[in-house]
Amino acid sequence: MHSERLIVALDHPNLGAALAQVDLLGDAARRYKVGLELYLSEGRRAIEELVARDRRVFLDLKLHDIPETVERAARAATAGGGVDLLTVHACGGFRMLAAAVAGAGEARVLAVTVLTSLDESDLAADGNPLPVEDLVVRRALLAESAGCAGVVASPREVAAIRKKVRPDFLIVTPGVRPQNARGDDQKRTATAREARQAGADAVVVGRPIRDADDPRAAALAISAELES
Repeated sequence: MHSERLIVALDHPNLGAALAQVDLLGDAARRYKVGLELYLSEGRRAIEELVARDRRVFLDLKLHDIPETVERAARAATAGGGVDLLTVHACGGFRMLAAAVAGAGEARVLAVTVLTSLDESDLAADGNPLPVEDLVVRRALLAESAGCAGVVASPREVAAIRKKVRPDFLIVTPGVRPQNARGDDQKRTATAREARQAGADAVVVGRPIRDADDPRAAALAISAELES
């Protein structure tokens, strides 16, 4: 009943709450994101518990440091297996991205292009003159050249990336929100259907599922959008 294109974010402070959501969703989802909050709280145990439940793990640590440190961190984060996808920041540069790929072993590395909480005014305030889309595409091409399996980008840049990269280059999309959803800290958003139509391979969804009145129904509805 689930879609392999749906990755559910386990945005919880502890493993008990996270696994309660996994069990509640049941066969509505198979892929899960372990982010900084849960990983710093529970560490490797979060990955092991998901693997024991036959779930696939997207470890979203957004590593960003000098190349040697990132290579060693990627190796440590993926030691023992169970990690399908691991994130690093594309702005770390070519050498750092290549080091992450070397350290991650069998785990696939995704480069985070520009956080979905940022827009052009935020980038301008940081001294970056490029339009968001241009910067995202530039970083996607850098990630591809460094050997990354794909990128994380908002739904609004997916089509532009897809035109420039090889067909099997993964594009994973956060910032997915239902039509007419309330605003939050995500600025560059779209629906799951829009992200998929633009060429996204998978979407990461957190609050719209976690905070829904019926999380399982919400997950199934998003899966249906992705497969329609």
